[in-house]
Formats: sequence, structure tokens, C-alpha cells
Amino acid sequence: MASDEDQVLVEENQFVRTLIFNRPRQLNALSFPMISRLLELYRAYEEDSNVKLVIVKGKGRAFCAGGDVAAVVRDINEGKWKSGAEFFRKEFTLNYLIATFSKPQVSIFHGIVMGGGAGASIHGRFRVATENSVFAMPETALGLFPDVGASYFLSRLPGFFGEYCGLTGARLDGAEMLACGLATHFVPSTRLSLLEAALCKGDSSDPAIISEIIDKYSQRPHLKEKSAYLRLDVIDKCFSRRTVEEILSALEEEAMNKPDDWISATIQTLRKASPMSLKITLRSIREGRLQGVGQCLVREFRMVCHVMQGQVSKDFVEGCRALLLDKDKNPKWKPSKVELISDDMVNRYFSKVDDEEWEELKLPARSNLPVFAIAKL
Repeated sequence: MASDEDQVLVEENQFVRTLIFNRPRQLNALSFPMISRLLELYRAYEEDSNVKLVIVKGKGRAFCAGGDVAAVVRDINEGKWKSGAEFFRKEFTLNYLIATFSKPQVSIFHGIVMGGGAGASIHGRFRVATENSVFAMPETALGLFPDVGASYFLSRLPGFFGEYCGLTGARLDGAEMLACGLATHFVPSTRLSLLEAALCKGDSSDPAIISEIIDKYSQRPHLKEKSAYLRLDVIDKCFSRRTVEEILSALEEEAMNKPDDWISATIQTLRKASPMSLKITLRSIREGRLQGVGQCLVREFRMVCHVMQGQVSKDFVEGCRALLLDKDKNPKWKPSKVELISDDMVNRYFSKVDDEEWEELKLPARSNLPVFAIAKL
């Protein structure tokens, strides 16, 4: 197993630093040591005038499949949910540094990019998808919710596509990532090494120049015939509804009017997800539409602490048991239906945590940032 130091490899090439996630057997899931190391590196690069550009990629068949939630669940089961809180505190701080980083970041999505992997990349300036990219925020199936600032970036996707992705955990390919704005470019995997070499020769931190370099290797891929992005009219009609119950009713109405495999599969996915996760996810994305990335992360930290504390629902521990540990894929959610969840229960996730030792997420002050350093899709 890679030692703590080796979990993030660093290549230095003149003014470019390439960070390589190096836990290929774990699909580069972000561990506590990886997050700590990345925080150190970003803070150092911010101050170092010799660094003009940061490239981020993963070793093996994944960019990064998410945060190492199995370790967090171990802490919760041992009665140490606050250790889990420290994991998320550091991770969300890293997300914020990336979102407000004063130098361009190019993330190369060669393979799986999910959950925490999205948090370490989508907030950056350039995001390169390939024909091998697979994006998802699959948290509702685990009893969690799309975190790492997802309520910021999902809420800024076209129409109500973000609600669709966040609630269903739908998998998108590279062409769909480019079409909806999660990726800024699409480069065939055979050209990635040429692209990296050109970026290293570019010797610039000017986003316009970096964009031009990536453009030279880019293509406009075609969406597959069955792409969910081509169903944006139905997605907008159904996922714009005010509540999870109304979204499900709208989908069921569509299915009755015109039998459709995609709609049936979407309904089935929502029915299998944690009802509590669906409720808090929808509200989180809706609030995110009106908040900056920092506000989203502070709110999501409150939410994730309530999830780990488990006073309203223990679905996160149950979801991880069913999908990651025992792998019986048969979680017993409590409450078992969205109809059993009151507004008061949902509200608790958005309130301060009732624990004397608990502290809100305090993000580092960022000043005098160039316009391009504020996260935008």
C-alpha cells in the first residue's frame, strides 16, 4: 500500500506542478493523509512565484472515485463521529482553496470522477474529459448527500439537470460532462500525453493562453442517442418541482402518458435511494442556487455533521454497510419513505449542531483574487 507521502505524487516541470492521486487499487479514493498533503501543496503553490499552473490527474483507471467514506463510517461505529467531522472539515477547506485558487488548475478526467473527486476538480478552472470519463455524485444511494461544494456546482448546471444528477446519482460520460458544463474541454485519451507536454512548454498562468493550448487537442464529441442530456425537457418539467414527492409524481405521470424505459429507471433509482438523503439533497441544491461556494461549503459541513451524528437518521452507516461493507445492496432505510419525513426533520440538518465542542466550518480568508479565481462553471 502507498505510504502517506506516496499517496499524492508530485512531478515538477519548470513552472508546472503535476499532482497524481496514487491509490489506484482504491480508485484513488481521497484518504485523510491525501487531503492533508493536498492542502499543504496548494498553500505552498499559492505563495510560490515559480508555480504558474497545476495539473491534477489520477493513476490507473480512475481520476478519483470519492472520499474514503469507509474510514469515516469506522469512526462513527466506534462512537467517534467527530473524527469523521475533521475529515470533512479538511476536505471542504481543500475544496474552497481550489475554488479560490489564484492560479489555473487543469484536471484530467481520465476515468472515474465521483463524489470527493469532483470536489477536488470541478471547482478548478479547466476540466478535461475523455471518452473514458465517468462522472457521478452517487451519495443518495449511500445515505449521504452530494457534498464537497456540489450544491454550488450542481445548482449551476443548465435547467434542473443538477437536481437530476444529485438526486439520482446518474452516471455521465465525457460528452455529457462537456455538454452540461462540468467539463470545459474534451480531449481523446490518445492525445493526453501531447496535451500535458504542451501545457508544460506553455510557461503561462494566463487562462486565455492555457485554454488555447487545450483547444488545440480538443474535439466536440457527439452525445449518445440515449443520453439523459437529450431529455432535458422532461428533466426540467419534473425536477423543477418543489418537493421530492412532487418530482416523483411528475415522473410517474410522464411514465403513464408514454411508457419509457429511461423514466421508469429514473423512478426506480429514486425509490431505491435513502428518502432522507433525497429530501436534504433537494433542499441543499435549491439553497445552493442562491449562495456562493463558501456559503455552500459551510452549510454542507453542518449537514454532514448531522448525518454522522445520526440523531435524525442513521442512513449513512446503513448505506455504507449495504453497499460498501456487507455488499448485500439491500439497505433498510429509516424513515423508509419520503412521505414519513417532516419539514422539522429536514430543518435539523440545516441548523447548528447541538454539541458544546462542535465548531462551524471556518474557511480561510481570501483576498485580492483575480476574477478567474472565483469558481464558475
